[in-house]
Amino acid sequence: MSESYAFIGLGHLGGNLAASLVRNGFAITVFDRDPAAVERLVALGATAADSAAEAAARAGNAITCLPSPKVSEAVLAGPDGLLEGLPQGGTWIEMSTNGRDEILRLAALASAKGVETLECPVTGGVHLAAAGKITALVGGDAALYEHHRPAIEAMCAKSFLMGPVGSAAVIKVITNMLAFVHLVAAGEALMLAKRGGLDLAQAYHAVVASSGNSFVHETESQLILNGSYDIGFTMDLALKDLSFALAMGEQSGVPLELASRVNAIFQQGKATYGGGAWSTQIVKLLEDAVGTNLRAPGFPAKLEL
Repeated sequence: MSESYAFIGLGHLGGNLAASLVRNGFAITVFDRDPAAVERLVALGATAADSAAEAAARAGNAITCLPSPKVSEAVLAGPDGLLEGLPQGGTWIEMSTNGRDEILRLAALASAKGVETLECPVTGGVHLAAAGKITALVGGDAALYEHHRPAIEAMCAKSFLMGPVGSAAVIKVITNMLAFVHLVAAGEALMLAKRGGLDLAQAYHAVVASSGNSFVHETESQLILNGSYDIGFTMDLALKDLSFALAMGEQSGVPLELASRVNAIFQQGKATYGGGAWSTQIVKLLEDAVGTNLRAPGFPAKLEL
């Protein structure tokens, strides 16, 4: 526990990650625009700060978990941002999802101020973050990763050093692209089962035990069958991540036909339900189109371990 950390961004994901650090005995100073989010962490044992700069100055290192590269840049380099508080030799651990170009540009801003960067986006879902069992995808210097590994492992059950800064952004975008493709496919599969006269609960379990299974089916299909759709991740965030994947495909000359079609479906989902709707509600487009709800008893409104 030799290092202390500022933690900025206490939303669905960040709040759970910060709570894991506190539970594991780390000294954490928190800041968020939502006072209620700050209060939740203070109740667990964190210390509150009045700005990102103040939190960073107290801790000497900073962790961020934010909704977009624009917000990450404002928190890092804007007025009262992290670079106003972090000392030379401090570390910024960026757990937000960014494109490769974005994280490289932001890491360069930090480096110009003598601050080192680890990118550390996570994958697996909010429910795994709440239990400290989410997976970290890390990009950065190997020695820096080892130095901060105790904090990363306090938040994440698994971590993979993918290479230098920028590498984690690539694999994170890939994993999210796969998840959204799997989500749309899972909805279509459940609808075929429903319209084919099958018991949906039994169909769900049969797919879990089949070659067609996916992590997304195991988890998010439960929320579809319950009807809550409450995955803690929005249409806007899904579209952000899909835009990163499509840009990467264009830059690298890889045609992403499935991802392009899924992006169009999510655009339709946002237009229909709003950008703040849960990403799992993308399946509701199909339900509404064919006039058939995908519901079965015995499935939770929220994912639990």
